[in-house]
Amino acid sequence: MKQQTLKDNLLYQRKLKGFTQDELSERTTVGVRTIQRIEKGEVQPHLQTVKLLAVGLDIDVEDLIVLDDPTEETIQRKWMLLLHALPFFGLIIPFGNVLFPLFVWISKAEDNKIYDVHGRAVINFHCTINLLLIISLLLFFPFPGINFFGTGAVFLFGIIFSIKNTMSALGSGTCYYPLSIPFLKPKHV
Repeated sequence: MKQQTLKDNLLYQRKLKGFTQDELSERTTVGVRTIQRIEKGEVQPHLQTVKLLAVGLDIDVEDLIVLDDPTEETIQRKWMLLLHALPFFGLIIPFGNVLFPLFVWISKAEDNKIYDVHGRAVINFHCTINLLLIISLLLFFPFPGINFFGTGAVFLFGIIFSIKNTMSALGSGTCYYPLSIPFLKPKHV
């Protein structure tokens, strides 16, 4: 049985071995009060204390401490960077701002819910930007002077929010693309 926190793991392992808190204290030289506080989640013990508890319980330290897989987090950050930064290819290749993230989203959406959510947000935003650019370009011919600023504003708006959301996705794992038309609706589970 794999628990998610040190306090749960310690309590589970101690009861699995049939030890009372006093018996574990005698086997480890860790005070009873310290064991009680760890099991209540009141303290985060030093690694040395965790090692003593693991030896006293005759288990590995990894059975008490849940370690996140750092490679998984690194891979997730790379995919998030790819999803949010690929739209910049739209500056070089027409509609690349939608097509490249769409390909990544199609291939990764089933792997992790966060890829699905972010991919939909990126695609919806850039589809909206493309639509607004097309409309502003169509309005350019009847109103060339006025609409020049409108097209530039839409273009700049898209770039600013792409940069902002790329940094936000890498930093906090969140994104917010305003004024997006929900072409791709969220999945209902």
